[in-house]
Amino acid sequence: MKKLILIFLAGAIFASCNNAGKPATDSSKDSLASAAPAQVMNYPYTIEHPDNWDMGNKQNTMTMLTGLKAFENGNIAECMKSFGDSIHMRFEGLDKTVSNDSLMAMFTRNRAGIKSMSIKMEDWESVISKDKKTEYVTLWYTESVEDMSGKKDSMDVVNDAKMKDGKCIELSQYTRKIN
Repeated sequence: MKKLILIFLAGAIFASCNNAGKPATDSSKDSLASAAPAQVMNYPYTIEHPDNWDMGNKQNTMTMLTGLKAFENGNIAECMKSFGDSIHMRFEGLDKTVSNDSLMAMFTRNRAGIKSMSIKMEDWESVISKDKKTEYVTLWYTESVEDMSGKKDSMDVVNDAKMKDGKCIELSQYTRKIN
């Protein structure tokens, strides 16, 4: 029995010595390295730049989330720090470029009619084009509001924010009322 334990111990020592000098590998890197080459897709629709996006700057996400949280809390001045000097707005019934001051007035009027507001964030993503020229942050959330008369309403919202130099320069909003 002692000989069997001694043989087992010697084998274990030999096996551990055999790996000495080999760098430790990260299993996730191994799986990525052995992954198949990128598959060429034959999409049923064509666009100029398919599969054009990489993960973007997390600071852009923080900028947009901070601005939305400030709007939710009724702090329009803080919200406006997320926007550039000129912002192209694309909302239902609105498609125009406005100055930061005009947007602040629009947001102030809108928020003044809201007694309370809450956001339930679902997800977000920051992306940058492969040529590093175009950046977007997309937010998916549910917005619940109570107006000054006590009427409550909720909607699903998707915001696409085009970013430049850490500020939103274009904001598109898509909504779906929840009944």
